[in-house]
Amino acid sequence: LVGHSGSGKSTILNLIPRFYDAQSGDITIDDQSIYQSTIKSLREEVSMVSQETTLFDDTVKNNIKYANENATDEEINKVAKLSHCDEFINNLPNKFETLIGENGVRLSGGEKQRLSIARAMLKKSSIILLDEATSSLDSETESKIQEALKILTKNKTTIVIAHRLSTILNSNNIYVVDSGKIVESGQHNDLMKKSDLYKKFYEKQIQK
Repeated sequence: LVGHSGSGKSTILNLIPRFYDAQSGDITIDDQSIYQSTIKSLREEVSMVSQETTLFDDTVKNNIKYANENATDEEINKVAKLSHCDEFINNLPNKFETLIGENGVRLSGGEKQRLSIARAMLKKSSIILLDEATSSLDSETESKIQEALKILTKNKTTIVIAHRLSTILNSNNIYVVDSGKIVESGQHNDLMKKSDLYKKFYEKQIQK
């Protein structure tokens, strides 16, 4: 999903796990309406990674384990490595047992985002919703997060709000959202030809 700020991208993302329900129309997964299944079973199959990670005033370990209460220490260590969390966890005074403060106040934005990716990896859901807000991160942290996201989204249905177009050039389908409507869709090369809005986005980013 590509579009100006406030165009409706996050609204679309939030409709999928039913944070609120659509007023009309339907959302189907494998031809089954999400309104025909329980919210619990729907949310078990969906993981969300966004800038706004909800963290608890608890240990690092319990914050990761929140995604799967039955996870073993081995599984937690594995996702911490894959999401590059182990790098900052090893520098914490009590490693995995360090309390991170209310909403992770002791962690940086990039560290919170990596915890959120570790959580999603541990959950092993089939659908990943990604609000790829990496704008506030330095380039080294961003490349680590991109690496971790590649592992997380492999062979998964992934819906991305793209802030950097470079990350979505190979998507199966890109939707251009403008004022609450999908105005164009297609792959990168098609959109470069047929969508002025998309082309402008792309050219602006490439120039940057």
